[in-house]
Amino acid sequence: MAFLLPSLSSLPPLTLAGVVEVLILAFLVYQVLGMVRGSPASPFLVWVTLLAALYFAARWGQRETAQRFLATIFPYLVLATIVLFQTEIRRGLAKIARNPFRSRFSSFEARQFFEDIIMAMSRLSSQKIGALIVLERETALRTYTESGIPLQARLSYDLLVTIFQPRAPLHDGAVIIRKDKIIAAACFLPLSVNPIWGTQLGTRHRAAVGITEETDAVAIVVSEETGAISLAVSGSIELDITAERLAERLGKIFGYPGSPATPVPSRSVPLEETPARSMTTHDPS
Repeated sequence: MAFLLPSLSSLPPLTLAGVVEVLILAFLVYQVLGMVRGSPASPFLVWVTLLAALYFAARWGQRETAQRFLATIFPYLVLATIVLFQTEIRRGLAKIARNPFRSRFSSFEARQFFEDIIMAMSRLSSQKIGALIVLERETALRTYTESGIPLQARLSYDLLVTIFQPRAPLHDGAVIIRKDKIIAAACFLPLSVNPIWGTQLGTRHRAAVGITEETDAVAIVVSEETGAISLAVSGSIELDITAERLAERLGKIFGYPGSPATPVPSRSVPLEETPARSMTTHDPS
């Protein structure tokens, strides 16, 4: 480090343009590190950031040898970052590309919307029928809806329960929901390749985590082995939660007041009471 730090008297003056440049770069670095915080890319990008800081220090200190060396290796580091961390980059770009003009629910509409979802998940859970639904937020899920069967049907408790019946033609794959519409069913989702999960999660749960790693969507899973309900958000999954907990979490995530308790619906398909469970082993489904 000493060769990068000449005496202060020999350093060039720090201009306003230089200060602005440093602040802009610091802001960009902060945003990038925020996007990958907690992911495997974090330590690598910290080292890349430190090398970039050394490069600018060498440039400011007029150390041409160090500057040339760092300028030579930096493009290779950028290329390695793109190759090794494609998932994190896609997720970050998806966040940037969010549609700020996407309309939101009224409180009344949101409550009805989530009540139908929670009741349907409770019903499927009580019957140990596997299910996977994805709730679109700001990031458009068109790539994934095109992999399934388009429905464009109004969301309802009965329709959700019917879709996932084992003999129904659309029960395999995920249902993607946008506001009060079921956009598509039998959709293919990317599987999480995060080694942290190892063999702990089955295909359905890994798909739920995978879609939330690449987008800001929320995924709800019902295990066909245990009937446990799980919620995936931002690349992590909360296993075996109650309907009350699901209602609370969805209320916080989507920002609607008065998160509903577990409702008892008066529907054509009666809802059976779901007993409390404690998952001791991870579901293989």
